[in-house]
Amino acid sequence: MGPFIAIIILVIIIVIIVVSCIKIVPQANAYVVERLGAYQGTWDVGIHFKLPFIDRIAKRVLLKEQVVDFAPQPVITKDNVTMRIDTVVFFQITDPKLFAYGVENPIMAIENLTATTLRNIIGDLELDETLTSRETINTKMRASLDIATDPWGIKVNRVELKNIIPPTAIQDAMEKQMKAERERREAILRAEGEKKSTILVAEGKKESAILDAEAEKQAAILCAEAKKEATVKEAEGQAEAILKIQQANADGLRFLKESAPDAAVLQLKSLEAFAKAADGKATKIIIPSEIQGIAGLAKSIVEVAADVKGEEIVEK
Repeated sequence: MGPFIAIIILVIIIVIIVVSCIKIVPQANAYVVERLGAYQGTWDVGIHFKLPFIDRIAKRVLLKEQVVDFAPQPVITKDNVTMRIDTVVFFQITDPKLFAYGVENPIMAIENLTATTLRNIIGDLELDETLTSRETINTKMRASLDIATDPWGIKVNRVELKNIIPPTAIQDAMEKQMKAERERREAILRAEGEKKSTILVAEGKKESAILDAEAEKQAAILCAEAKKEATVKEAEGQAEAILKIQQANADGLRFLKESAPDAAVLQLKSLEAFAKAADGKATKIIIPSEIQGIAGLAKSIVEVAADVKGEEIVEK
């Protein structure tokens, strides 16, 4: 039993050693392997075998893009204003061997390098430029850090200024300036609103006046047309009456002509015309000689008729 147990223990130890020599590198990772303390190679994604007791994994390296948020750093601008700026650095390890052997503490090295670069850039800018030139500062810092970290196997993708914190006095002044600017814009908007309102009211009054004038014009036109039409109707009526009178006279003459009147009738008609002429307002009437005899005869007839009528009344 003793030798058998020893064999089983030996087999188990061998199995454990073999299993420990099998390594699987996951996605987006790389292993730096040393053999007897010297760099042996870099394992990529997949299954790998190492020699027991000789090879060892010196460093496991993450190849994903990483983000580091550094604490605010005090910087001085060109016009001697001290402010605090905190930065965010996006970087990625591109060479695991350089990252493992290039610098002792890469993250600390990046932080110190970021602070130094930031001070150099801000030192060439005044306060106003610092507050309005974030994109320019970001671009300059990324370029400087990328060059400096290249020997460490690190690529800096982006650098962002997270916060720019000026001194308290400057913050108060900026807040007052912003408040004054907001009030100015508010006053401008209010004035523009009042101006538009006044314009709308004036346009409304103008439109109303135009409509009133147009209504008066139409009323005057309609009144004039009505008077014109009434005058025309009146003239047409008078013309029609004259036409009817003339027609009646013409018909009377035609009837008189068709009846073939004798001389006595014509004399009586002449007397009627003379009587109508006498009824007028003329102060002088010229009577033709032919009618004078007839007029005397008519007068005698009238007197005789009157005497006869008088006698008849007396007898009664």
